[in-house]
Amino acid sequence: MQGIVFIGGGNMATALVGGLLAAGTPAASMSVVEPSAEQRARLAARFPGVAVFEAAGADCLRAAQLVVLAVKPQQMREACTTLAPHVRDVGAVLSIAAGTRVGDISRWLGGYARIVRAMPNTPALVGAGISGMYAAPGVDAAAREAAEAVLRAAGDVLRCEREAMLDPVTGVSGSGPGYVFYLLEALEAAARAAGFGAGDARRLALATFAGSVKLAQSSDADFATLRAQVTSKGGTTERGVAALEAGDVKGAIARAVRDATRRADEMGELFGRDDR
Repeated sequence: MQGIVFIGGGNMATALVGGLLAAGTPAASMSVVEPSAEQRARLAARFPGVAVFEAAGADCLRAAQLVVLAVKPQQMREACTTLAPHVRDVGAVLSIAAGTRVGDISRWLGGYARIVRAMPNTPALVGAGISGMYAAPGVDAAAREAAEAVLRAAGDVLRCEREAMLDPVTGVSGSGPGYVFYLLEALEAAARAAGFGAGDARRLALATFAGSVKLAQSSDADFATLRAQVTSKGGTTERGVAALEAGDVKGAIARAVRDATRRADEMGELFGRDDR
């Protein structure tokens, strides 16, 4: 892959650059635009051969085939307007900023149309993420594959046929690590209440989640079947699951996804305004 320019050198960009290097992408084919001198120094030390720039301009974008917008949503308009004079010949622009919509990005880029939007999640930081991805109609197959290859450097990719599906992707997997950590926190607290020390409680919670996920990944059975297989009639798991059902835990998770999805839509409206 040639000519990948990251606009923003924070955690997600760092994860993607590291994943691409591990997958064999030459360091010399990548560059990062990062205004913070301290962060530029960290990037240069961590990724020898990857060029770092203080600001986006013709010098760093001249050979770009893919530009990755990895800035915060509230910084997107400024980043795009700075890029606008330089992106005409770029193969595609990939945005990983939450909420910011293709139409708004295109407007800020002066009508540029070859835009891919993605919603990664924080496990991408350890190469275990999943990203929802939507490619606008103006993106050709080669550019779409290039964008997907960048995202795959940090985990799995789910293609979305409609941009609107990125909001529920945000509600499920974008915000999902927060739900998992919440459940881990609860299980750890329950273990501590039962008399275990902090270290052992954490160990029990983490191993239970990790092992259960690994077991599910090794099976073709649906989750309800897997749950039934570990729930003996009249046994301890049946009693525990009954308590979860009585507390409407499934309903609470559904509401969490719904509310996070709605917030993603609200953020799209908010961040797309030019009068903020």
